[in-house]
Amino acid sequence: MMPTFEMVEQAPTAVTAAAVAVFAAKGDGVAVPGRDATAFASALDVDLAAELAGIRFEGDLGAVARIPTRGRAGAQMLMVVGLGDAGDATLETLRRAAGAAARNATKESTLALVVPGDVLDGARAADRGRAVAEGAGLGAYAFTRHRTKTADLPSLSALLLVAGEGLDSEDVRRGVTLGEALVRATCLARDLVNTAPGQKRPPALAERMAEIGRESGLGVKIHDEAQLSDGGFGGILGVGQGSSEPPRLVELTYDPAGAVGHVVLVGKGITFDSGGLSLKPSTAMTTMKSDMSGAAAVVAAMSVLTELAVKTKVTGLAALAENMPSGTAIRVSDVLTHRGGKTVEVMNTDAEGRLVLADALAYGAEMEPDAIIDLATLTGAQVVALGGKIAAIMGTDDALVDALRSAADAAGEQLWPLPLPPEYADHLKSDVADMKNIGKAGQAGTIVAGLFLKEFTAGVPWAHLDIAGPAFTEDGDSYYTPRGATGMGVRTLVRYLQDRSD
Repeated sequence: MMPTFEMVEQAPTAVTAAAVAVFAAKGDGVAVPGRDATAFASALDVDLAAELAGIRFEGDLGAVARIPTRGRAGAQMLMVVGLGDAGDATLETLRRAAGAAARNATKESTLALVVPGDVLDGARAADRGRAVAEGAGLGAYAFTRHRTKTADLPSLSALLLVAGEGLDSEDVRRGVTLGEALVRATCLARDLVNTAPGQKRPPALAERMAEIGRESGLGVKIHDEAQLSDGGFGGILGVGQGSSEPPRLVELTYDPAGAVGHVVLVGKGITFDSGGLSLKPSTAMTTMKSDMSGAAAVVAAMSVLTELAVKTKVTGLAALAENMPSGTAIRVSDVLTHRGGKTVEVMNTDAEGRLVLADALAYGAEMEPDAIIDLATLTGAQVVALGGKIAAIMGTDDALVDALRSAADAAGEQLWPLPLPPEYADHLKSDVADMKNIGKAGQAGTIVAGLFLKEFTAGVPWAHLDIAGPAFTEDGDSYYTPRGATGMGVRTLVRYLQDRSD
């Protein structure tokens, strides 16, 4: 669930809404309101500095002060939202503050936000508008499909965006339009991941992704189990053979006229990961509906490419399987033959994501694109190394890795590079197959998984994003990330593809 967006050409005091949000930075023990906050308070005949000091509001990031307008403005309430230390204000802190405003707004109401022309240095009007729209839209998100009572969840009905003092409204509007598209795509990914696993088993999820593709003007192809068998996709089939529902490979194509280059996006789509015969303990399964977050991010990012007029051809591959234990499941020491002929000895059925990705990467490499990017909730080692906020990135092309890191920085997502040292490839040696699917226990698990995937990229420039930690959160935050799916990777992918188009 997400609110509607509207850019309004009115003075902030004239906007009809439950509340109008303005921003203030943190100074030396006192709040430093922006021009819009000061002007609004002046229209109310309110001494804003005294009001804020009286409630000990100092402008900490995400803090909210509420000042009743007492009928002197179109809104019932003025919300002053903290940006944190004045010298540290960035587009990301603006995004977080806007998210906090949405999370603190009145239920089922309309919230207006004034896009500030000051309080942070050097940012363009469009980028300010995008940041406010993204933060508020993502902060207002709630997944309600399985809830009968939603009183504890955000439930804004509409967001109104107003250009602040010193900003050109058309520039702000362009940013808001982009921000809305990114919110819609990110919330789509969140919805797909948050859906109960029994409702998104591979055939059903494939049909939903195909529906999204068709609605978004994309080419759609679903490879069913017979086509996967004919095509030599032994990894996807092997992982899926323990489930009563067969696997799928969803292929989406965005091919604009005069396309400049071709990028293949690959997403891991394990709709539920029990570990297979290498069974997880039950406490380790509680978040495993999120093991298709990479595939969700790919499909969601592609859903907005047409409306954003991205100029690069993009192929999206979502490798979907359900990893379940049964009499037909793959066994430890089974050998799978992947797309292209490489063989892999399965020494742990709970290291299944790399098996489905291997097929999809090999298939994508056959298209001879300019780059392949995969996203996967791949290793617990990534969470140990980088925690729940930062994804790992590694790859074979420094320029591609750098471009993705730059895109992530601009999008408000965090990537940290890891190496791919060739000497660690020895960890994957098998006595009976070309390689095995795990390395040495407790040693560089994220890196070794990356080295495994590299073997299927056929020399095409490739980057791998291990999003195991940031894709799903059991804690959330008070800004724009609720508990559950985060939509990690969607905004980074879109920004990267837009940058390629510029």
